[in-house]
Order: sequence, then C-alpha cells, then structure tokens
Amino acid sequence: MNVIADRPRTAALPKYAEDTLRAGLLVLAAYHLALAAFMAIAPHAFYKALGPFGPENVHYIRDNATFSAALAAGLLVSIRHPGWRVPMLAVVTIQFVLHALNHLLDIGKAHPAWVGYFDFASLAASAAALLWLLSLARRQARASRPRSKGDRP
Repeated sequence: MNVIADRPRTAALPKYAEDTLRAGLLVLAAYHLALAAFMAIAPHAFYKALGPFGPENVHYIRDNATFSAALAAGLLVSIRHPGWRVPMLAVVTIQFVLHALNHLLDIGKAHPAWVGYFDFASLAASAAALLWLLSLARRQARASRPRSKGDRP
C-alpha cells in the first residue's frame, strides 16, 4: 500500500478559491434566472432593451428563456455538488464565447448601433471571466482528486 498514493490532495488551493467559485456560480445562476424570467415574462421589453437584432419573434425569445433557465438550474446544483462545476462552467463558457461571436457577426445591425458594440464587449468580457472561473474550478477538481500511483508528487 502506498500511503502517498491513497492520500487526497487537499492543500493545493486556498479557501478563497472555494468561496470565489461558489460566489461566481451563484452570480451566474442569478444572472441566468433573471434573464430567463425577463425573456419569459416580458419578451417584447427584452427585445426592445437587449435584442433589437432583426424582427421580433416572441416564441424564439421564450425558447431562449428555457435554455437560460436550464443553465441556471445546473449552476445552482454545482454550488453544492463540486463534480458538476467543471462541466457546467465549460458549457456556460462555450455558450458565452459562441454568443459573443454571434454578436460580433451582427455588431452593426443593432438599433441603436451602440447596443451591438456594447453587447459584444460585455459578452466577450464575461467569456474571459468565465474562462478564469473555469480554470479555478479545474485546479480545484485536480487538487481534490485522490492521487493515483502514476501522479507526480
């Protein structure tokens, strides 16, 4: 029996990492819940405020609300279940990157025009913050994983 191989890795990340992850996940879940509620309850107001790209389609706005609500649910679960963190943050990060790219493609089509630039910049900045949070979650997951015989000390 190899005592080092059987010992869990616990001291690799400071406590603030867990606090930061939990806070980030809570903020992301709240954001997605608020966005879902806004789209579902007031799709026309959502369109006028945040989605003035092309013709308004209330059905598609509410469809998108369901995706945001599902992401919020997964993020909330990941607060108490650390094993969900990396997969949820990976999916949300991919969604933000793709969403930012979509806004970049349509950057000049918003009305008023500044909305397109603001949307792209805020989505790109959010994607960068998510990449950082995802890297923190990955480090935490590696640190809490039991060492195997092939791991380096």
